[in-house]
Amino acid sequence: MNILFKDIIALTPNGVKEHCSVAVAGEKIVYVGEDPPPGDYERVYDGRERLLMPGFYNAHAHSPMTLMRGYGENMKLNDWLTERIFPFEELLTSEDVYFATLLAMAESLRYGIVSSSDMYFFCEDMARAVAESGAKANIARGIASDADEKDAHNLRGFREATQLYECYHGAENGRIRVDMALHAEYTSSPAVARALADFAVQRGARIQVHVSETRAEHEACKARHGGLTPVAYFDSLGLFRAKTTAAHCVWAEESDADILAARDATVASCPVSNLKLSSGVCDIPMFFARGVNMAIGTDGVASNNNLDMIEEMKFFALLTKERKNDPTCITPAQAIHAATRAGALAQGRDDCGCIEAGYRADLIVLDLSGPHMIPMYDARNNVVYAASGGDTILTMTDGTIVYEDGVFPFIDIERVKSEVARASERILGALHG
Repeated sequence: MNILFKDIIALTPNGVKEHCSVAVAGEKIVYVGEDPPPGDYERVYDGRERLLMPGFYNAHAHSPMTLMRGYGENMKLNDWLTERIFPFEELLTSEDVYFATLLAMAESLRYGIVSSSDMYFFCEDMARAVAESGAKANIARGIASDADEKDAHNLRGFREATQLYECYHGAENGRIRVDMALHAEYTSSPAVARALADFAVQRGARIQVHVSETRAEHEACKARHGGLTPVAYFDSLGLFRAKTTAAHCVWAEESDADILAARDATVASCPVSNLKLSSGVCDIPMFFARGVNMAIGTDGVASNNNLDMIEEMKFFALLTKERKNDPTCITPAQAIHAATRAGALAQGRDDCGCIEAGYRADLIVLDLSGPHMIPMYDARNNVVYAASGGDTILTMTDGTIVYEDGVFPFIDIERVKSEVARASERILGALHG
């Protein structure tokens, strides 16, 4: 679509621009400036009382877990996993995952998330859902196994992961990318980690992995591996030879931050999930100080319980201020960068996440007319501290509008809701008789 956003407030790499014009032609932004450029447009969007900004890139998610929203509450992480999540997941079918992913894509687009880094299973069904929705995703088949060197490559999960990469990486004109995913240190063997890293390096794939989410996980790893933290352990196995997104890193140490910085890795902080499960608060300034790419993830809906990235940005900033007893340590601009450009870089989407000519048109529009958005001394302050995901009124990926004013052009939302409810009823019936 050729569209001109006219007389709109825009968040650009050079700051907040008022009365801005932004032109989109096909998949790309082609103009950013004060005066509307000449040309014929299919649509001219009236930007009064509106804000245009890059879409959000969710750096860590488990999208099909929309089926488990609210199912496991007020529980410690290990109990939550073993008593609620794992038994539920055992009963999932491919169609369950397909419709649960569609529900997640609808919620994501509604809240301005244009792309998600996803770790799960039944990944071909996830890819099908993402493709149909118009969203983007880095999909990874999570692998958890203690297999030895002989059996690592023969694991079902490993075979599915590599087949997924060969079949879907770069599909839908690049909207779908495929990463490799190791669940965590405590659910894998050195052989599996090495095999996954070797494949990623050979193919140029990226890696997703859970790291130091809880203190117990972090300290148990050190006890098992001669004092090595999860980051140091993975580094010793060569995992970070591939571009890696390390989710959580709540209990990471200064030496870990040094390693992640040296390996050009990304940390995906998931503040709401970490807070809900009492896992702790990530030391974000420690990573910033070393130049680590800091992105934001929602984690799965089962531990969040929504995909509101604006809410996530607010917690990202506020929890850090409390941890450091320093109200200056995270700025709204840093939080927005983490939710947009940093997430795009974590996904290998180098031409995304900025309102600048030549970048892909992954854009969202926020409504500024509500009383909670007035007055507005600095748009970035209002976005992080006053707005909510519900203020998103338009979401665009690669120049295509995929959500606007309650309408999902590519998702039959009523059918999706019905199918997810049916799956939930079936699974609960099997679990509880």
